Amino acid sequence: MYYTSCMYPYQSNVYGANVQMHNNYIRHPDYWNNYNNQRNKVKDYGRKPFVVNINEAAKHNNTYRTALWTGKHLQVTLMSINVGEDIGLEIHPNTDQFLRVEQGQGVVQMGQRKDHLNFVQKVYDDFAIMIPAGTWHNVTNTGNIPLKLYSIYAPPQHPFGTVHLTKAQALAAEK
Repeated sequence: MYYTSCMYPYQSNVYGANVQMHNNYIRHPDYWNNYNNQRNKVKDYGRKPFVVNINEAAKHNNTYRTALWTGKHLQVTLMSINVGEDIGLEIHPNTDQFLRVEQGQGVVQMGQRKDHLNFVQKVYDDFAIMIPAGTWHNVTNTGNIPLKLYSIYAPPQHPFGTVHLTKAQALAAEK
């Protein structure tokens, strides 16, 4: 079996045989230095084939929200929620949402009414949160490090190429 390199920032073995699969994300360490130090070069890879180690991408993201891939029917964003902060109570009437916590801990609240969030659950590394369309929700960082997560929206929720460095910038853009 032959191993061929990939042109994207992350390489993966699509064949899976005779190749050790763990720690494959340590192929391009300089990519993340450039990603974090040159935010103006971060781009949305949407509508093109793209492969990424989503765990590492989420952990290295330092922006409140960055659209990583925006397609016609799906969007992936990276998020970093500072200690003691939250995403903000919101609802997406026509969009289902999936969140996955990659680092940190928090509390998710959901409900059918803004004033009655009757679903409350603690979340930690590797937890997934499914939010049905039309459900009020919020995620609060209750830990002592930034809460790193990624979100999948179906259909897309934010414009192609969205980058919000802070929550305040995100709120201003939504108005």
